Amino acid sequence: MSDHLHSGPSRRSFLGGMAAAGAWAGFAAPAPAAAAASGHLLSPGERRCKKAVKLGMVQVEGSLTDRFALLKKLGFDGVELDSPGGPPVEEVLAARQATGLEVHGVVDSVHWQKPLSHPDAAVRREGIEGLERALRDAKAWGASTVLLVPAVVNAEIGYRAAYERSQACIREVLPLAAELEITIALENVWNNFLLSPIELARYVDELESPWLGSYFDVGNVVRFAWPEHWIEVLGSRIKKVDVKEYSRQKQQDEGLWKGFRVELLEGDCNWPKVMAAFDDVGYQGWFTAEIPGGDAERLREIAARMDRIFAS
Repeated sequence: MSDHLHSGPSRRSFLGGMAAAGAWAGFAAPAPAAAAASGHLLSPGERRCKKAVKLGMVQVEGSLTDRFALLKKLGFDGVELDSPGGPPVEEVLAARQATGLEVHGVVDSVHWQKPLSHPDAAVRREGIEGLERALRDAKAWGASTVLLVPAVVNAEIGYRAAYERSQACIREVLPLAAELEITIALENVWNNFLLSPIELARYVDELESPWLGSYFDVGNVVRFAWPEHWIEVLGSRIKKVDVKEYSRQKQQDEGLWKGFRVELLEGDCNWPKVMAAFDDVGYQGWFTAEIPGGDAERLREIAARMDRIFAS
């Protein structure tokens, strides 16, 4: 796989498309005509929020079934696992069967180390194979999405190259996603790439697949933007949601990454506005906490705070 891929945009089309990205109408998700009068696709009473955590947050002794059972007891509806490198299929299926807890999603575990934007085609190939493994595990475990960081931009990996390479890699994998009926959901994360919701919407739309969307992380945009604005633009492209907080004051006082060290409902995320924005675009489904976990008491507290968010 070369750096100048025929399936990627030319330099002229890429730059021209970026200039045109300011045209709002091309990126706002269409809303059904029936919703136009109210401006909302859902009312707060119609919200259907499924509550989950990442498996690594469950820091208790015991088997996978024991951990699934604890989450179910605490009121969680599901959990998200990592792949490649996750638990054996038989163990996951046994835990699901015994507890009724859903494995709703899978996180690609190699997208940082083997990014689809890497200049070495061999590394990109490993990234593709990791994504394919995650998709197959998602199917086996009964999940509906694989979370993917689509590219990394840094001093050695340019923005345009990252755009072209990553889209070409995802195009290669989309037929498998369609065959398995698993959605690849792109996370907005601190990877120096897809830095606005309009750009992310364009990136998704260019790949022209119902099996590609956004895994929207609420807390990841608070440092430089307002989550409700991103939700408005991404609209129906949002397939799953990560729940975390961010404090601009802690960032200013203690450092960039310390901004995440704040409990849900105690940062700068305006949850009533965020939930109203989800109502406006008709989002219903999975909300997965991605914050420090712990024992049963800690997980119970997380569940209670998520319930308060859903009710806001």
